[in-house]
Amino acid sequence: MSGLKIINLGLPKSGTTTLGEALARAGIKVADWRIRKGQSQDDILARRFVGKLMYEGYFEDGDPLSKMPDFGAFTEIDIVRNGLNLWPQTDWGLLDAIRKHHPGAKFILTHRDAMSLSDSMGRWSNLGSFRLPNNSVPGMPEGYGGTDEERVRWIGGHYSFCRRVFDGDANFLEYDIKDENAKDKISAFLGIDLPWWGKANENTRRVTDKAE
Repeated sequence: MSGLKIINLGLPKSGTTTLGEALARAGIKVADWRIRKGQSQDDILARRFVGKLMYEGYFEDGDPLSKMPDFGAFTEIDIVRNGLNLWPQTDWGLLDAIRKHHPGAKFILTHRDAMSLSDSMGRWSNLGSFRLPNNSVPGMPEGYGGTDEERVRWIGGHYSFCRRVFDGDANFLEYDIKDENAKDKISAFLGIDLPWWGKANENTRRVTDKAE
């Protein structure tokens, strides 16, 4: 299991943190959105964004995971803040490079009903109200993404992309976050036991925050 690499293709607020928590409790070193203090030797990667590190590796030596060799799972890999706008889970060139450099890497798509996901995005910090509509993200140019209708179309497009490029791939799993059997499906797919399954980083906001 030491060489196992797990990449989540899910969008923000689609259960990415829950998956990361479950994998961490199973003994896997998880990179979730940002490398935390104490996770890397001499804290050389502390506070670095996972998506940025993936692109650095991809363009410097061809391996998107080369900058994070100690990590086994990458559960939220996009970043749209702090001047960065990176979405590795939408980039087939980068994903294919992971497959080539890490044969047997497992790709997971955390699926959530598109309307529910859009609603959560709209209530999460200023993601739906400012960051998405003010950046050009893959599949949704700048000026779009400020409404549920626009986000739902974008979310559906991402799901279709993942299903198409991983069609028939035994190393790809899509699961619905509301599926009562999700834990068992993930465990069987990865070949590991998951001692915990629940909800982490749950969105309890009822109104969208103003832009930062």
